[in-house]
Amino acid sequence: MKTNSSTNSHRASDSLDVEINKIYQQGNFNGFAVSIVNEESTLYQKGFGFSDIAEKKPYSINTIQNIASVSKTLVGIALLKAQELGKLNLDDPIQKYLPFKIINPNFPHKPITIRQLATHTSSILDNEFYLSKSYFLKPNQNLNGAKLNFDEEQIFNPSDSIMTMGTFLENVLSENGKWNKNSFSSHQPGEIYEYSNVGTALAAFIIERATGQEFSTFTREYILKPLQMKDSGWKFEDIQFSKFSRLYENPKTALPYYLSASYPDGGFITSIHDLSKYLTELIKGYNGKGTILTPKSYKEYFTPQLTAANFTERNTQNPYSESYNVGIFMGFGYTGYIGHTGGDPGVMSMLFFDPKNNLGRIMIFNTNFSDKKGNDAFYGIWNVLEKYQIYLNKKNN
Repeated sequence: MKTNSSTNSHRASDSLDVEINKIYQQGNFNGFAVSIVNEESTLYQKGFGFSDIAEKKPYSINTIQNIASVSKTLVGIALLKAQELGKLNLDDPIQKYLPFKIINPNFPHKPITIRQLATHTSSILDNEFYLSKSYFLKPNQNLNGAKLNFDEEQIFNPSDSIMTMGTFLENVLSENGKWNKNSFSSHQPGEIYEYSNVGTALAAFIIERATGQEFSTFTREYILKPLQMKDSGWKFEDIQFSKFSRLYENPKTALPYYLSASYPDGGFITSIHDLSKYLTELIKGYNGKGTILTPKSYKEYFTPQLTAANFTERNTQNPYSESYNVGIFMGFGYTGYIGHTGGDPGVMSMLFFDPKNNLGRIMIFNTNFSDKKGNDAFYGIWNVLEKYQIYLNKKNN
């Protein structure tokens, strides 16, 4: 008896559910969501576990949370959109747009450019104050028994001390900034890849200065609305908070809700449902068929910008490390995968696609791990998604 492809596809989805559930049962993560997409649509998306353990609230495809550094890929899109609109040029010196002076004191005559920010070669570093001064508690939450730090160095500051992105950047980077200590590398701008969260936030701040729009507003207009990412945003007031997942330092320890002054570097709030639409658009864009940027802009976004000379060390062990090369805030693994990883208090995330087959995978977790067991489970789920993606893609076509 013949079965049609949709029945087979359901069977593949069911088998995939079972395999992922088996890994979930090991107890490393409280809740997470995964998806597989191609250039046309989402082939598979599913939530597992709980978005709130205490309330036994299921983690669904519409559960939202921040996704850590996968957020940076949106900063890259926003930069190219601002360039398309004639508001800036990637090769402009950053100083053209800033109300305070930023120079690497070791190279005072070498201007830093926007492109260098986007390729992590600006010589701007994340100093100790990035972890101790950038994160703030969400106002009006119950903090009974809540942890007010993460990994000892990372501190959740009181909500009444929240500051703007501009104030934070001025304090950390300007010549007379009170937290300007070890903020710059001994390498000159444009020379060496040194991953920088602060540099990412500065790129977003420059978009604000160049366009006259708040970064969150600019990205809503030019990315989220066109892609119908209705559950996504950068601020708690932009999203429906009842859908927001609790975040956990480990399966037993809940973290307080927090926000960051440097939010564009990791604070994008979204669901697997919305993020799947975004990854489909990225694959389309890579193939010259994107809708939110011109083919020319997408080509620049996805063109590896660096050479071996720009790296002191290169990751050739993990195919899913984005630190082998970089486009415009878009990472490249050494085997050719394109995308980004992310980690923040209570957050682990991965988003990559394979340009050879136009298939992409995403995972978002609400629980951190730091041991081999957690790492094996994390990549175990990633590998199971890969195992089924070709099959689901065939059945879909």
